[in-house]
Amino acid sequence: MNEQKTLSEAFNRTAYRLSGQGLRNVEVLKSVLEQVEGSLESDIYGKGQVIEEFQSEMAAYLGKESAVFFPSGTMAQQIALRIWCDEGNLKQVAYHPLSHLEIHEEDGLKELHGIKPILLADKDRLITLEDVRNLREDIACLLLELPQREIGGQLPEYSELEAISAYCREKGIKLHLDGARLFEVLPYYQKSAAEVCALFDSVYVSFYKTIGGIAGAILAGDADFTEKSKVWKRRHGGNLISLYPYILSSAHYFKERIGKMEQYYRDAVRLAECFNACTRVNTRPAVPVSNMFHVHFDAPKAMVEPVLIELCEASGIGITGNVRESDGDTSYFELSVGDMYSQVPEEKREAMFRMLDDRLREM
Repeated sequence: MNEQKTLSEAFNRTAYRLSGQGLRNVEVLKSVLEQVEGSLESDIYGKGQVIEEFQSEMAAYLGKESAVFFPSGTMAQQIALRIWCDEGNLKQVAYHPLSHLEIHEEDGLKELHGIKPILLADKDRLITLEDVRNLREDIACLLLELPQREIGGQLPEYSELEAISAYCREKGIKLHLDGARLFEVLPYYQKSAAEVCALFDSVYVSFYKTIGGIAGAILAGDADFTEKSKVWKRRHGGNLISLYPYILSSAHYFKERIGKMEQYYRDAVRLAECFNACTRVNTRPAVPVSNMFHVHFDAPKAMVEPVLIELCEASGIGITGNVRESDGDTSYFELSVGDMYSQVPEEKREAMFRMLDDRLREM
């Protein structure tokens, strides 16, 4: 084994991957454009067939009156919360301590909009109805993320979700869905997207995660809400003269992969079983509730990375290219099942897990 090689380099050289939809290279767009007539007119500043048809399609799929395409979910969600704060004349919202808005956006909500977040629940568990009931400050909007990515993609039971929705409506609190991975949780809930979204006043979904598009997001709600979002989209610089490369790739891969979410979920459950059977390994959740979960090692990153590099080189299978330190002497990585998993020969996968278990026992 070449000890100078990084895990990322070893991962990128493997023939097979346990996670993802494949390389994010130019081919992702080329394969889409090859199927589109060259005479198709682009969207222009949010208008035109290519954007309006996709927005209408997604509004119908999500069960909402209207939808707007955004270049990023970061932009879409800040705008959604700003609209609800303005409507309630109250610049306070609540969300999980590990929400994307809190840990990945450089305080954009606070700095750009002057909105104060109230952090609900402990960082290692989900928001509950009791947390919402016990709020000591008034809020204009509550944001729920389904699934909660940073704690392994955990989900509340559907009855809990319904109870939170009913309470918010009773109290006049707007409920927004961070549905970056909404499509992926529908098999577990055994609900349609429209059924889940009916519990929320507004919803954001992403098209570059399991869908595998280039970039882009949809923000959906009633017509008054989405018209206001278009104004804010321009203010944020998101109303580009043309967004069609993002829209075309989103529409193409949505059609190609939305019907595979059940399979991805089932594959994730089986894959988690394989990890949990290994020494010093456990997944969070123990049984996945979507196509994504976290794999935790009872060993520090410095000890785990050489083992994973060896596995990449010996088996030709990439488990992950990025291990993160956790609390204490433990480490973990995130895994999201997509098309790549089914391409790994079963006998190679089984041999790789035997090797992983052996190496971890030797630690």
